[in-house]
Amino acid sequence: MFYIYELILLIFVILSPIIFLLRIISGKEDPKRFLEKFCFYSNYSNIKKTVWLHGASIGEVTSVIPIVEALEKNKKIKKILLTSSTTSSASIIKKYKFKKTTHVFFPIDTNYFANRFIRYWKPQIALFIDSEIWPNMFKNLNYHKIPIILLNGRITKKSFLRWRKFPKFSKQIFSKISLALPQNKETIKYLKILGTKKIKIAGNLKYFGKSKKNLDKNTKKLFKNRLIFCAASTHYNEELFIGKIHKELKLKFNNLITILIPRHVNRSQSISNELENIDLKTITKSSKKKISKNTDIYIVDTYGETTKFYELSNITFLGGSMVPHGGQNPLEPARMGNYILHGPHIQNFKEIYIMLSKLNVSSKVNNINNMKKNIIRKIKYKQPQKVRQKLNFMGKEILEKNLNEINKYF
Repeated sequence: MFYIYELILLIFVILSPIIFLLRIISGKEDPKRFLEKFCFYSNYSNIKKTVWLHGASIGEVTSVIPIVEALEKNKKIKKILLTSSTTSSASIIKKYKFKKTTHVFFPIDTNYFANRFIRYWKPQIALFIDSEIWPNMFKNLNYHKIPIILLNGRITKKSFLRWRKFPKFSKQIFSKISLALPQNKETIKYLKILGTKKIKIAGNLKYFGKSKKNLDKNTKKLFKNRLIFCAASTHYNEELFIGKIHKELKLKFNNLITILIPRHVNRSQSISNELENIDLKTITKSSKKKISKNTDIYIVDTYGETTKFYELSNITFLGGSMVPHGGQNPLEPARMGNYILHGPHIQNFKEIYIMLSKLNVSSKVNNINNMKKNIIRKIKYKQPQKVRQKLNFMGKEILEKNLNEINKYF
């Protein structure tokens, strides 16, 4: 199976000039840095004991920022390497002023590039975040006797069933994990079946987060005297759903404005066009236009600013849940004091939503009428202090457990 996997990647490498050119044109690759995926680097590290963390995109990288901050303070650690696969995650990392940490893009997972990457950066330990499982990289790390930790591990039923189609191949990969720190019970069950031997329960790192104030005076002034409803991490078809709800709510709240934060900001213009077609007035954040009394929808088409809009609102609809995408993590808006509305498709974060439901912080909605009633009921929601305290306590406890396990390798 490794040979078939390698053959598929070889075809990808052969076609890569065309693929990467198209991705650069569409803004999905950094034209100055895409060669990092072929292990060409402008920076060099001669430090042999590097701590390496890898997360695919914004969500995964953001979840381990507290880990990186703690490792930065560890005097035993001289160098930290943080890799990711997307330009959006790279732009987020730039905002942090780390002293020991370097960011590069994760290489294409061929045997050659995986080996070249390891020989270049010489990691002491490799931590893969969430569901980042890379066969050739795992094989080469194991060959070089470098411990592999699956941090905040998550295996969904869908991905588990895919891995189970190739049992021998899966066992070869998952058995190479030195330690798995899964984020939920479902993942523990799947990891055991797939061949991971050492598994410890540490909890979901996304419970930890600093509820610091990110709201600047200008943004606050921008929405002065407006009643706010927030819809975040929305996917295709969900924006139109939100637009129709806004029209219904506007009949009751004439000062309502909906802040819409799409999952993929490159869709912002098509979203704007779609909403304008149903007679809604929209503006995008990047346009820097002033919000008027007639503005219905404010589309956030920039990265890394979601938190301050959660701070503005009292209630948030989280996307990827009215369409079958498995939902989005609700912990950040919950920590910021929001009441959470979600659709029926939340299987990727089922345990978290169950916990939030028990705390009376979230509700499931199925249609426009149901959602409208919930928004009217919770538009001026004030989260009880005990809820925020519980979330903060759980987050600190989980972070400490994960750090204790990681520190055993130094």
